[in-house]
Amino acid sequence: FLVSNGTAKYHTLDGNSTMGNSTECDPKTFNDTKLDCVLAGYETNKNLNRMAVYHFFGWLWMMNFVIALGECVLAGAFASWYFAFHKPDDVPALPVLSALGRTLRYHTGSLAFGAAIIAVVQFVRAILEYVDHKLKESNQDNGFVKFVMKCMKCCMWCLEKCLRFLNKNAYIGIAIYGKNFCKAAKDAFFLLLRNALRVAAVNGVTAFLLFIGKLFVVGIIGVGSFFWFDRFVNEVEDVQLSYSVVPIVICIIGAWVVAAIFFDVYDMAIDTIFFCFLEDSERNDGSAEKPYYMSENLRDILGK
Repeated sequence: FLVSNGTAKYHTLDGNSTMGNSTECDPKTFNDTKLDCVLAGYETNKNLNRMAVYHFFGWLWMMNFVIALGECVLAGAFASWYFAFHKPDDVPALPVLSALGRTLRYHTGSLAFGAAIIAVVQFVRAILEYVDHKLKESNQDNGFVKFVMKCMKCCMWCLEKCLRFLNKNAYIGIAIYGKNFCKAAKDAFFLLLRNALRVAAVNGVTAFLLFIGKLFVVGIIGVGSFFWFDRFVNEVEDVQLSYSVVPIVICIIGAWVVAAIFFDVYDMAIDTIFFCFLEDSERNDGSAEKPYYMSENLRDILGK
């Protein structure tokens, strides 16, 4: 399909199945009885590559916007629970739908801007991969070039990770206070900077526990699928599988994907509640005039 988007080129063909004088012809007006006017190929459309690049960037932007929308909606739902003074009586009904409505009505521009930043970084990373591939094809990837390319790839990878972390907390700030992206990102950055040790501790413990949870789920599914396909199906159902390892691997991969999706929700909940806790601790002191919004269990744990 992409090739046929170019301009069709027709050439004359004689009776011996060889190109005549390689002259171009138009099949609509060609009337030579000794030669045939046949399709020789397609001339590449110069705009095709530009459109491919345009759509690729649009795909990156759209994917990051969907991720940002999900994070902002979840942050709004979890924050509405945290800042409910009398839990659970003050928690709004249908918090996820309420957060979705607020996000779509007020914050789509901020989410699109944040998604565009990540998309630009990912686009640059794709360009670096393309350049690296072309250098390898032309045998110009000497030691120095490889070193420079690896350094640039590493820097862009680190930049994307840092921006994703900052964007995630910016979306939490947007969901809580309704600020624009730049204001929310700046406030989130300085809030996390003032509590750097807490952030490092919580993120480290959270990442470890969520990873253990994913491994546990995948392990259970893997063991269960092994006994199902290798023992139960072959012995009880009397069905012979030539390669039982294939469905087992598919089940394990599917379990990892599903577990990652579900645990991402828990990860967002932890980040949002932690962000709300930091805001609550800085804005309130537990007095009658400025009471804490955190739950009693959280106060007992933190000694507030």
